Formats: sequence, structure tokens, C-alpha cells
Amino acid sequence: MESNKDAIVTGKPFRIAYFEMDSVATKFDLVKELKAELSKKDEQNNTEMDKLSKNFQQKYLYYQNQAQAGTLTQTQSEAASNEIKRLDDEMKNRKQQLDQEYNDYMVRRQNEIKSKIEAFIKEYNKTKGYSYVVSDDPGLFYYQDSVYNITKDVIKGLNEFYKTSKKN
Repeated sequence: MESNKDAIVTGKPFRIAYFEMDSVATKFDLVKELKAELSKKDEQNNTEMDKLSKNFQQKYLYYQNQAQAGTLTQTQSEAASNEIKRLDDEMKNRKQQLDQEYNDYMVRRQNEIKSKIEAFIKEYNKTKGYSYVVSDDPGLFYYQDSVYNITKDVIKGLNEFYKTSKKN
């Protein structure tokens, strides 16, 4: 019968630490920057879409007024319909493109944040000796002993780690 290596006592204490992810999300400078960047991108996207929408509405009203006044020929009416459809398609396509770019950027930056947290925790744990360091998302754990809560250390260390890496 083979012995289970995981069950062998190594003489080292088995310790698990945790940090509160929601606190990191509100206090880590990189996360704050990302939120500001996303807000700015969202605003830029909304401004661009508002311009496209206004242009569409103006063209639509112009052609509608022309049609009601009876000043459009059959050919002009068809051309107007085609232009309205083209503008609508362009607006929908641009909205889809902007949404995709926004989502891609957000995922890329969230992965960057995750990588920075992982790198920091790895460095941090070199002197702490935890077997596991986990993030506590609200509702995940039913009990945790606050003695093992390293949230303050993580936030302070992450912000210092980020400032140093930002300078380089």
C-alpha cells in the first residue's frame, strides 16, 4: 500500500490566509484607475453614439418632411430609404464594434489586475509561509477567523507594488 504524501506531516504548519476581494476592488489604485478609464471610455462611446443617432434622426426627419410635402420623386424616395437603412446599419455596427472593444479592453485589464495580485501574493507569501492565500468574495465563506485576514497588508502591498512597477 502506497503512502499518501499529502497526509505526511512535514513539520510546517498548514495555514490559510484570506483577503477581502471587495476591499481590494475599492482600494487598489490599479482598480481605481481601471474604473476611471472604463468610465471615460463609456462616456466617449456614448458621445459617439449620440452623434450618430442625432445624424440619423436629422436625416430621417428631413426625408420624412420631404415625403409629407410631396417633394420626393419615387427615385428620391428609394434613395432616401436606402440611406436611412445604411445609416441605421452603420449605427448598429458601430455600437457593436464599440461594445466589443470596450469588453475586450475590460477583460484585458482585469487579467492584468489578476496577474498583479497573483505576483504580489507570491512575493508577499515568501516571508509569510501560508499554504494557501484565497480571496473572499462576499458570500463565499460562512466563517473565517479574522486573525488570518490579510486584506490591509494586501491592499497596502499591492499599491506599493503597483507604484514601483509603474515607475519602471
